[in-house]
Amino acid sequence: MQIGKHSVVSFHYTLNDPDGVLLDTSAGRDAFAYLHGAGNIVPGLEEQMEGRVKGDAMDVVVEPGKGYGELDHSLLQRVPMDRFGGQTVEEGMQFQTPDNRVWSVVEVKDGEVVLNGNHPLAGVTLHFKVEITDVREATADEIAHGHVHGPGGHHH
Repeated sequence: MQIGKHSVVSFHYTLNDPDGVLLDTSAGRDAFAYLHGAGNIVPGLEEQMEGRVKGDAMDVVVEPGKGYGELDHSLLQRVPMDRFGGQTVEEGMQFQTPDNRVWSVVEVKDGEVVLNGNHPLAGVTLHFKVEITDVREATADEIAHGHVHGPGGHHH
């Protein structure tokens, strides 16, 4: 069966940045499962999965525009330290704002905090190694909910 709209696809993957640094992998875990055509994975990878079959293995390079987006410089902000009400703020910490955006502390210097509201992989070209382990028709429930149920998928 070929991958198309409403296919449930299971695959193992490794994800590296352009320098070969490992960012994520499914090794040692269940294969990752997603509902094709529902926007559950980055668009550039989903496009490359179209028409593939169980057993296919491939290398996929996804540019930022079809991955986690380009770096949005308006989401890099300097904030005075006193806005944090005296709490300890250190590089690497993350804060979630009421609009559900996650901000990472990039730098703390001279009474100022530099925050980054971009996805950590924004602006990064993604290098996937993929092995498709299963392809099946989605159930009516999965199609209605927009994600996979069961092993490797989304749980309520």
